[in-house]
Amino acid sequence: MRVIQPLVTIPLGIVAERRKTNGPWADTIWRPASILLGAPDTAAWTKLTDDGERATFYVGEAVIELYRTEVSNYRDNLMMESPLVWVSLQETGGDPPYGSPNATVDPAEGEAFASAAGIITETLPMLDLIHAHVDRFVAEYYVERAFSKRKRDRANLEAMGWHKPERLK
Repeated sequence: MRVIQPLVTIPLGIVAERRKTNGPWADTIWRPASILLGAPDTAAWTKLTDDGERATFYVGEAVIELYRTEVSNYRDNLMMESPLVWVSLQETGGDPPYGSPNATVDPAEGEAFASAAGIITETLPMLDLIHAHVDRFVAEYYVERAFSKRKRDRANLEAMGWHKPERLK
């Protein structure tokens, strides 16, 4: 849990898909399927569609939080050909099968979601209005920092107790 409060929050609704599989390890596969701008007045885990093979559910609200310290990561995301939103669902082991969803536009945080056990993470295209919010945030807070290569200090060999070996006679 972060102590620092985000400067901007963007509420989203998350839709997940459940589809049947013929695989030997699982009967169904779940994945985040789409995002809705804003959180609708719909109860979490409301079934939206079901054709027998695939079903979609509104799984709940997620919030994208924008922090000044992560602005370079947001900028990197916006510079990609197709900016993304990372959406994750964490297994509950019960009913419903997944807890409250999480969403981010920070590629580093998205990678952390993807590497955690028991979490399903998908990248979804960034909606235009989310893109506009993130773009404004980056324009306001991003500061270009010049790269300067540091030179290492020369080690003081005498201070470290090192000396030239004496020749054997």
